[in-house]
Amino acid sequence: MLEPRIGKVVVNICTGRSGEVLEKARTVLRELTGQEPCIRRAKRTIRAFGIRKGEPIACMVTLRGERAEEFLRRALSSVRGRIPERSFDENGNFAFGIKEHIDIPGTRYDPKIGIFGMNVVVNIERPGYRVARRRRCKSKVGRSHRVKREEAIEFIKERFGAEVVREVE
Repeated sequence: MLEPRIGKVVVNICTGRSGEVLEKARTVLRELTGQEPCIRRAKRTIRAFGIRKGEPIACMVTLRGERAEEFLRRALSSVRGRIPERSFDENGNFAFGIKEHIDIPGTRYDPKIGIFGMNVVVNIERPGYRVARRRRCKSKVGRSHRVKREEAIEFIKERFGAEVVREVE
C-alpha cells in the first residue's frame, strides 16, 4: 500500500482566446492523447488581455492509468528527461511545461495547425487515496500515508529515468 503510483496526468493548453485557435489546440490535444479535450472558460474579465468572463480560452485533458504513463514518458522525453526540483510541491505532485508540442516524439508539424505549448501536471498518490474522493463515508488520508516531496522525486527517477535538477541562480 506504500508503493507510489501515477494518479493522473492533466495536460492543458491555454490559447487566451476562443475561436479557430482554440479549435486547433483541441485538435493537437486530441492527436497527442487520444481523448476528447474539454473546454475551460475564463473565470473573470481581464481587459488588458481582451478576455471576458465565461469566454472559452483553454482546453484540457485528464489521463489516468496506462494512457497517463505512456503520455508522461513521451512528454518527459520532450524535455530531455530533466525536471527542475522546484517543480515538485510538498504533496508529491509536479508540473512542467512543453514549449512546442512538436518536441514530443511521434508528432509531426502541420502548418495548418501551428505550434502550441502546454502544461503537464502530474499527481502522484498511493493506493487508498480513494477514501478522500468517494461519495459515501469520505475520510481524510493520514499524514503518514501521503506522498512526500522526496518520495515523489525518487519515484520519478526510478520509474521514468528522469533527472531532477537543482537550478542555481
